Amino acid sequence: MLHHAVFLDRDGTINFDPGYIKNPDELKILPGVIEGIRKLKEQFGFKIVVISNQAGVAKGLMTIEDVEAVNSRLIDLLNDGNAVLDAVYYCPFHPEFNTPEESRCRKPSPEMIYKAARDLSIDTNLSYMVGDRASDVECGLNAGVKSILLMSEIAEQELSSLHEKNKKPNFVAANFFEASEFIIKDFGGNN
Repeated sequence: MLHHAVFLDRDGTINFDPGYIKNPDELKILPGVIEGIRKLKEQFGFKIVVISNQAGVAKGLMTIEDVEAVNSRLIDLLNDGNAVLDAVYYCPFHPEFNTPEESRCRKPSPEMIYKAARDLSIDTNLSYMVGDRASDVECGLNAGVKSILLMSEIAEQELSSLHEKNKKPNFVAANFFEASEFIIKDFGGNN
């Protein structure tokens, strides 16, 4: 049986993004995220999967162990609110520091979504991608999932970057709660 999923960017989508977060104690979950994940998962049966670029590793700003520690803290904080993740994928590579082959996982490539779909039996036609950057939206579109851009201080430039490539999100949400409400309405209309 295939599952439906919501793929989530990490920094700026699930948690505040101070830039290259490597100290787990600095991790703070954004408002509405725990409630939104819980509702998507418990009431609508979505798999919840994090897919995140972590180029700070390639740039020498953090280690794989730092990323793993932050991800572990993220899982703990979400679990405390009964907002359980099904999986976390990240790409520690960057084309300026790594080979094209290594960097193939980096969003906007759909590689991490495809890997999660294989690992967790996910139907991408019934799935969504939520993120705060153009690369998140493009990743979702490249993988054939509906994409939602979260508004942020950088949203205008992210939207114009997409516009220049003649791409656009399926929905622009003011916050995570609004994104989850869009997914619920849209998903309900497709079944």
